[in-house]
Amino acid sequence: MKRLLLLRHAKSAWPDGVEDHDRPLGDRGRRDAPRMGIHMATAGLEPDFALVSSARRTQETWALVAPAFARPCPSRTVPSIYEAAASAILDAIHAAPDESGTLLVIGHNPGFEELATLLAPQGEAEALGRLRTKYPTAGLAVIAFDSERWADIAPGSGRLEAFVTPKTLA
Repeated sequence: MKRLLLLRHAKSAWPDGVEDHDRPLGDRGRRDAPRMGIHMATAGLEPDFALVSSARRTQETWALVAPAFARPCPSRTVPSIYEAAASAILDAIHAAPDESGTLLVIGHNPGFEELATLLAPQGEAEALGRLRTKYPTAGLAVIAFDSERWADIAPGSGRLEAFVTPKTLA
């Protein structure tokens, strides 16, 4: 069984003169990211491997989430998932190491919302409803698959186990 964790980057700032790729986290993002890491750790959602977009806000989110985990988690920066369509994110997931049972991907919307609804049309009803309504910053979709290889993950093959947002943690 594989478990996919799709974590949208935490809330970013919009400083003047800064290109989108280089935008840092804002104050709220710097508060929400560690809270989400603690939630993941206490809920038994520690990843074995992480794929992180090359954008500054995703890198900063990862840097604030990772310390909550009991053991170090190897990661890879994946430029192709920056502001990517669902298909490009799925391609990156297909290339993830199969020895990783739980894979964390940190990236962006609208690709994450599209990918989560594409992969997991079934699951916990309340979580599905919230996911289809809005995928906010620092939102985390937890999707389970009956598969042994990441390359076998396909549209409709997953089940949404949870959709956690900073507001649901409050």
